[in-house]
Amino acid sequence: MGICPVGGVVEGARGGCWAMVLWARPGRDEDERAVVRRLSRARKAPRDVVMRARMVELSWSGLPVPAIAVELGCSQKTARCWLHRFNRSGLPGLEDLGGQGRKRRITEEERSGIIALVKMVPPGRLRWEPVG
Repeated sequence: MGICPVGGVVEGARGGCWAMVLWARPGRDEDERAVVRRLSRARKAPRDVVMRARMVELSWSGLPVPAIAVELGCSQKTARCWLHRFNRSGLPGLEDLGGQGRKRRITEEERSGIIALVKMVPPGRLRWEPVG
């Protein structure tokens, strides 16, 4: 067996290609199922997390990966990736991994000092003071 040129498809013993079926694992308990249902309908949660929870819920309802991808407007590879992460890690697997993005170059102390310096009146500039 090997990988077919078509993404997400595995080559059979006789050379034919067949689709690899992937489903989200059942919820470990009723609490996990309730959290996934609540997240998939949330309006205040991050959009990415809501979409990932919808992927899991649609998989639980019996939709295959291609139908989930069409329903949510994403690629099959994306849907497979998040279903695999949910199967492996559960609810924490729906969250983004930390550590992304550029690291800060200055400390918070240095940043506060720069902001205080910017708020000061430049030297040599006349200041207007109310008479009274």
